[in-house]
Amino acid sequence: MRQNEQSQHLVKPYLCPPNHSITQSLNVMKIAIGCDHAGFPYKDGLVEMLQNQGHMVLDFGTHSAESVDYPDFAHAVATSVESGQADRGVVLCGSGNGVAIAANKHQGIRCALCWTEEIAALARQHNDANVIALPARFVPEILAQAMVRIFLTTSFEGGRHAGRVAKIACV
Repeated sequence: MRQNEQSQHLVKPYLCPPNHSITQSLNVMKIAIGCDHAGFPYKDGLVEMLQNQGHMVLDFGTHSAESVDYPDFAHAVATSVESGQADRGVVLCGSGNGVAIAANKHQGIRCALCWTEEIAALARQHNDANVIALPARFVPEILAQAMVRIFLTTSFEGGRHAGRVAKIACV
């Protein structure tokens, strides 16, 4: 068994249902989320924010600050989005680079490393990104939450960008 096949079987999601006491948004989605130990301090706050917006959350972990390998969680999120189990994904690690690199190994994933609200919006508008990578050691938690909100509510512009996005896939 290859390592990524093995890790996909080890990381199982915890289903976090939406908070139905909150007025649900019109565009409710299934969001996969995963992080390593560096991203863990932000994950529960993001899960709660997403639930309060009415989204269903697939939480692939990690579930503690104990040191873990970020590819295991990035691959689980990417597989979930790629298969259609989730609409979008959120991955976190210290710099955001490791989880972005791992997620982008999946053919159907366009994972964008974001560190400002404008970059999060552009990742959707111009790149049709379906996973956002956040650098937990370099952005405050409130900014991470704002970027995720923007990422989930911003549409792909299509047009001239659609042809460029189509050229990304390696087939």
